[in-house]
Amino acid sequence: MASTYGQFCPVAKAMEVLDERWTLLIVRELLCGSAHFNDLRRGVPRMSPTLLSKRLRRLERAGVLERRTEGGRTSYHLTRSGEELRPVVEALGAWGVRWVGDLGEEDLDPHLLMWDLKRTLPLERWPRERTVLAFTYTDVEPRARRWWVVVDGASVDVCDADPGYAVDATLTTTLRTMTEIWRGDRPWETALRARLVAIEAPRDVARAVPDWVGISTLGRVARPA
Repeated sequence: MASTYGQFCPVAKAMEVLDERWTLLIVRELLCGSAHFNDLRRGVPRMSPTLLSKRLRRLERAGVLERRTEGGRTSYHLTRSGEELRPVVEALGAWGVRWVGDLGEEDLDPHLLMWDLKRTLPLERWPRERTVLAFTYTDVEPRARRWWVVVDGASVDVCDADPGYAVDATLTTTLRTMTEIWRGDRPWETALRARLVAIEAPRDVARAVPDWVGISTLGRVARPA
């Protein structure tokens, strides 16, 4: 049986469902469009598969999500109850941007950064033909140092192995710098001017790369003065 607060307060009752470790992050992933187990794992890479399964079952019992099986494949979808958590998760994210800005080394993860980048790239700004952007993170261990983003129309793929296409631009920086840019903590212009980011490409492409990549949705949240 799940632990309870023993209070009639609706906040306490809600937290009996939501305050277990990882639970709201799973809801975040579902709100961002992830529906399959492996995609959910990519959004919470440090969570064990066993614990993820347990939390999904708990959310299903609570009526926050429903599990569907089609063609032998299982997917997870928020119910009306789960969708009502969208403004809650967005508000928590905005609060975190404004008031919890410190990033420790344990918070930096190239897999999570590239996964988040994949699903929120502003594709309308990219060329219509296939475009490949290579990332090199100089402060990351060799096996996770290089990444490729392949955009082909409305299709986006992120690879940690060379996909074999011609590269249109190569971006070299540290994982911390790119994370700060993505979070909106450091403007692209500032990072480029300080030579914290190097973009190797023809001049017009190099100028376009920051606009192609952009920043995260929460990166646009205004900071306190």
